[in-house]
Amino acid sequence: MKKDKLKYCFSIILFIIISLPSCNDLDLAPTNKFTDLNYWTSESKASAVLSMAYNQMFGSGYFFANERLSDNLYEGRGNTDEKIITSGQADAALGRFANEWSSCYAGIKTCHTFLENVDRVPKMDETLKTRMKAEARFIRAFLFFRLASQYGDVPLFDHNLTVEEANSIVRSAKSDVINFVRNELNEIVSVLPTKQEYSASDNGRITKGAVIMLLARTYLYENDWANVATLCEKIMNGEYGKYELFPSYSGLFLPENEYNNEVILDMGYTLTYRTWSDFYDAIPLSVGGRINAFAPTQELVDDYIMKNGKGIKEEGSGYNEDDPYSNRDPRFAATIVYHGYKWKKGDGTVSTIYIKPGSSQAAGASNLDEYAGPGQNSTATGYYLRKYFDPTAPAGMEAGLNLILMRYADVLLMYAESKYELNQMSEDVWNKTIKPIRVRAGFTDASALNYPGLTDLENIIRRERRCELAIEGLRLFDIRRWKTIETVMNGYPHGAKFAANNTQYIQLDQRKFNKDRDYLFAIPQSQRDINKNLTQNPGY
Repeated sequence: MKKDKLKYCFSIILFIIISLPSCNDLDLAPTNKFTDLNYWTSESKASAVLSMAYNQMFGSGYFFANERLSDNLYEGRGNTDEKIITSGQADAALGRFANEWSSCYAGIKTCHTFLENVDRVPKMDETLKTRMKAEARFIRAFLFFRLASQYGDVPLFDHNLTVEEANSIVRSAKSDVINFVRNELNEIVSVLPTKQEYSASDNGRITKGAVIMLLARTYLYENDWANVATLCEKIMNGEYGKYELFPSYSGLFLPENEYNNEVILDMGYTLTYRTWSDFYDAIPLSVGGRINAFAPTQELVDDYIMKNGKGIKEEGSGYNEDDPYSNRDPRFAATIVYHGYKWKKGDGTVSTIYIKPGSSQAAGASNLDEYAGPGQNSTATGYYLRKYFDPTAPAGMEAGLNLILMRYADVLLMYAESKYELNQMSEDVWNKTIKPIRVRAGFTDASALNYPGLTDLENIIRRERRCELAIEGLRLFDIRRWKTIETVMNGYPHGAKFAANNTQYIQLDQRKFNKDRDYLFAIPQSQRDINKNLTQNPGY
C-alpha cells in the first residue's frame, strides 16, 4: 500500500497483534478482544486491519530466504535454517518450517477477522467495502497458495476457528487448496480495479492484473501450459490493465521508479516505518556491508550469456576464462558484483571492488572485499550482490525499497515457456517475449535478438528466466517444477576461480536433495504435538 499510510497503519494496529498465548497457530489470537463493536466503528479502523493483512502477505526474510534455497545463492556463514535444508539435514522441528507455517496462518487469521467484521462498520461506503473484501480474499488466497506450495496438503478453512477446531482440524488435499485459491481469484477479479483505475494515493493495492497473474502462477507450478498461455495472453492484451517493460533493467529496482508500469504487485516499504536490512550482509564490506552471509554462485554467473547471445561454452561465444566478466549479458552487472566491479554509490562516486586474492594490495586499496576462504567475513563465492541495493539506505542498510512480487517481464517469460511446451513457439512469439526483454536489458547484437529457431530453445528460455528474475525469490519454484532441483541441488556448488592461488574454482559445501522428501517442507512438529490429526509429509 502507499508508503505514507504505513505509519498510521502500524500505530493503530499495534494493540491487535498483542494477544494472549494460544494453543495452536491456526488460532493465533482471541478475536473477540478486538472484533466487537468497540473496535469496528470506523472505515479507518477497518482499513488498519486490512493494512495488517497486506503486511503479513509476505516479507523480505522469505523473499531472499527462498532464493537461498536455490542454486542461485550460497550461504557462507553460520548454520541457518536454509543451509540446514540445502545440506539435507532438516527435520520437522526446524524453525523455518514452523515459522512460515505460523506467519501464513497469522495472515489468514487477519483476513478472516476483517471479512467477518467489516460489515459492522456503520455507514461504510458499499463500493469501498466490496473492494476491500476482495483485497482480503486475494491475500488469503495468496497465503494458502504459499502454504500449498511449501507443505502440500494443509488445513483449509474459510472462517476463524475455535480452539477446539484448530486443535482437531485435518489437512486438506493440495488439489482442494489450489481449487479454493482459483475459485477465489475468479470470483474477485471482476470487483477489483485495474492499476490505472486506482489513484496515486492507492499505489500498491491489489489489482485485476495481480489476481490474474497469481492465477497464472497456480497453473505454472503444475505445468498446465494451456491455462498459463491463455491467462498471460489476456494480461499482454491489456484486458486487466496496461503493463509494459520499464525502459531500464537496473532502474526497475531503484526507489525513484517504484510503482512503474512493469510492477504488477510489490511489497511496500518506507524508510523509518517499515524497512528491510537483508542486504547489510550481501553487499561488499568496503561500501557498507557488515559481513557476507550469502552470495551468488558460479553456476548462476555461468548462465549469463555473452552479448552476442551465445552461452559461454558455445562455439563462437568469445568467452575468455582469463577475462570472464567482459561482454556479458548487461543484466549480469546489474545483479552481481564481481572482481573489478565499478560500484556506484548513492552520492554518485565510484569505487572499484577488489575480490581476487592479492589484488587490492597491488592497487593500493582496502582488502575488505577479497575472498579469504570459507567462514570469513568476506564473500564465500567471490561475488556479492548489487540488484536490490537501495542507494538511499542509511548506514546499516535499513532499506525502504519496495520488493517486487510480480512484474510484467515474468508474464512474458511464462507465456514464452508455455508456448514452447505447447509446441506453438514461433518467431512471432519470440518477438513478443524474449526479444523485448533482451532489448530492454541492453542487448544490441542481432544474434542475441533474433529468433534462434527450435534448437536448444528449452534451455534458452529457462536460462533467460533465471537471469531476468535472479534474486527475486522465484528460482526455487522453477527448479522444483522442472525437476532439475534433483540435480542442481545435489553436489558441490562453486565460486569464482580464486582457489589454489587463483587456479581453481572455489568448491563450496556439499548440498543434498532427497527427491522422496525435499520437494515439500515438513509439517511443523510443534503443531503435530498439539493436533494429532495432522499427518506428516514423507521422509520426516
